[in-house]
Amino acid sequence: MSAKKKSLTGAAMIASVIAMSAATVVPAQANDADVIRRGNCSGATDWKLKASPEDGRIEVEGEVDSNRKGQVWSWRIRHNGSVTARGRATTHAPSGSFEVRRLLVNVKGTDTIGWRARNVRSGEVCRGRLRF
Repeated sequence: MSAKKKSLTGAAMIASVIAMSAATVVPAQANDADVIRRGNCSGATDWKLKASPEDGRIEVEGEVDSNRKGQVWSWRIRHNGSVTARGRATTHAPSGSFEVRRLLVNVKGTDTIGWRARNVRSGEVCRGRLRF
């Protein structure tokens, strides 16, 4: 086999391995039943609130992304008007964000879920709400 044919055959094999590898990578996507809301906080920070079905319950994820590590935030999750979880979290490198996950009881009918986070130092506030 000539050097040119060997080179083309090798290149074809590499291209086919890359194509097969790329075909098996599946991007993470939200479930059709998920409800996701995003927004801006009172400053430069962004928030996300997500609710997903989880074995008869509701998995709630609240996220704050300030792009700055080391910030301390107080947060709370409200479910149908009552505070169901609260705490403090610190943004971490490399993204400068934090995420909180909790499982809630899925009551009959439509659930209203609220998310609030406040930067302890600056007072910046993030608020989100969704119906699930």
